[in-house]
Amino acid sequence: MTLLEEILRAEKRIRSSIKETKLEYAPILSEMGNCDVYLKLENQQKTGSFKIRGALNSLISYSADKDELEFVTASSGNHGAAFAYGITKLGLKGTIFLPRNASPIKVKALKEKNVEVILYGDDCVQAEIFARNYAEKRNLTYISPYNDLLVVAGQGTIGIELEKQIEELDYILVPVGGGGLISGIAGYFKSKSKTAKIIGSQPLNSPVMYESIKAGKILAYDSLPTLSDGTAGGLESDSITFGYCKNYVDDYVLVSEDEIRNALRFLYNKHEMIVEGAAALTIAAFIQKIKVFQESKVVLLISGSSIDEKEFEKIIA
Repeated sequence: MTLLEEILRAEKRIRSSIKETKLEYAPILSEMGNCDVYLKLENQQKTGSFKIRGALNSLISYSADKDELEFVTASSGNHGAAFAYGITKLGLKGTIFLPRNASPIKVKALKEKNVEVILYGDDCVQAEIFARNYAEKRNLTYISPYNDLLVVAGQGTIGIELEKQIEELDYILVPVGGGGLISGIAGYFKSKSKTAKIIGSQPLNSPVMYESIKAGKILAYDSLPTLSDGTAGGLESDSITFGYCKNYVDDYVLVSEDEIRNALRFLYNKHEMIVEGAAALTIAAFIQKIKVFQESKVVLLISGSSIDEKEFEKIIA
């Protein structure tokens, strides 16, 4: 089964349970860049981020194929929220492992759901490795936040929506952490021989995928703290997303913490949006490389809305 075929299967599997999120024209960014800029508003998706697509696709598929109805995952937050939603919706049981440095607001929100929440490790990779081993020892199904074909295929349904919403795209800018989101979108467009260039955006403080692609192998890379906590941390050593990103992603843009902060302010002041740091990566990348996009049609993926209220107030101030 190819990635494109899996994406098309995911579309049928989850369409009735997700939103087709809006594609909103961004007049100020368009004027700034002498181009047409659109925001793909996955921050308005159910559970507040794109993650519900991959989580639901995997949970529906695995629960249909297996006898046990208990699942395990690891997440820095948004995948956990999507996993918890799916567990509740489908009447399953689930446990979520989060790194100890996960966003407090995301931890609090998950503890209010119908899942067990366990904090382990100092980053997402440690939590993921422990969660996978935990599941294997108990003969439970582990669902990775990105290193799973069904998860990647679920995220790829964004590509199907974009293809319906806009014609002849030139660029799609996508936040990159573990690479599940950009793998799905890039895999869909490239598999259909579309000409749109797929650009990944990562924080300078945690450019793990970028550095791994540059090195030709997945690196154990120490990240620094970043406002883009949703994309922070490393990759599992066998992650399928590395190959997809290597083959399908055209380029990467690394952005500073100041650029992320300014992008968060821009979205709040010009679009009245409160989003998380990861969602602002594409705005920051577009502004940094603005001359590249002249006279083109550009989509910026706004990935999620979950941010600590006090932290956001501090950024805006």
